[in-house]
Amino acid sequence: MLPSESVSALPLTAASTELLSYSASCALPTPWATFQLHAFIEASTGKEHLAITLGDISDGQPVLARLHSECLTGDTLFSQRCDCGAQLEGALRKIAAEERGILLYLRQEGRGIGLINKIRAYALQEQGADTVEANHELGFADDLRSYAICAPMLKHFGIQSLKLMTNNPRKIAALQALGFDAERIELIIGSTRFNARYLATKASKLGHLMTAAPAHSGNTEK
Repeated sequence: MLPSESVSALPLTAASTELLSYSASCALPTPWATFQLHAFIEASTGKEHLAITLGDISDGQPVLARLHSECLTGDTLFSQRCDCGAQLEGALRKIAAEERGILLYLRQEGRGIGLINKIRAYALQEQGADTVEANHELGFADDLRSYAICAPMLKHFGIQSLKLMTNNPRKIAALQALGFDAERIELIIGSTRFNARYLATKASKLGHLMTAAPAHSGNTEK
C-alpha cells in the first residue's frame, strides 16, 4: 500500500496546479480493504475532488481504475433510480480484490447539472420524460461532465495507463485525448425495476456499452 505521506510528497506540474491543488490524505477503512483517501481542490470552482487508492499504483503498470461522478442520491441515499451506488461499491470491491487500483470521485452531480437540477429532472421523469429529455427541458445538454480534471489527479500518482471500469465510451475517449492509455473493463451492475428505463436510455441515447435492462412499469430514472 502506498502510504499517504509518500503520496503527498509527489509534485504537481505547473500545468496541473492551474487546475487543482493537492490538500491531504488519510486512511479509509472499508468492509473490503483499507484504502487511502486523497483530497484535491479545483482552482476555478473550489470543488473538492477525491482519489481513493490501494497498493502501489506508481510502478508504471496499467492500473485498475474508475472515474466516478458524484451521485448523492445513489451513492449515499441508496436510490434505485440509477446504478451509481452499485457501480461505486462494485468498483471498490474489484480494486480490493486486485489489491491495487484507483477510483477518482468527481464532484459532477447529475451529469454536471447539480443536485437541485437533478431533482427537478427527476420530477420531469415522473411526468414521462426520459433522463436525456429531462435535461433538455431544463435547458441542459445530455451530459455536461468534463474529465480534464482527471489528468492532474492521475499524474499526481504517476499513472499513465488504466484499465478503466466503465460502460461509457466517452470516458475512454476523454482519457485517450488527455494522453493516457485506457482500455475498458465493463461494469454492468445494479439493474433494478426502478432504473430499467434509465439504463435503456443510457444505451440508446448516450451510447453506453451495456445490455438494456428488461422493461418494467414506471418511468423513474436518474
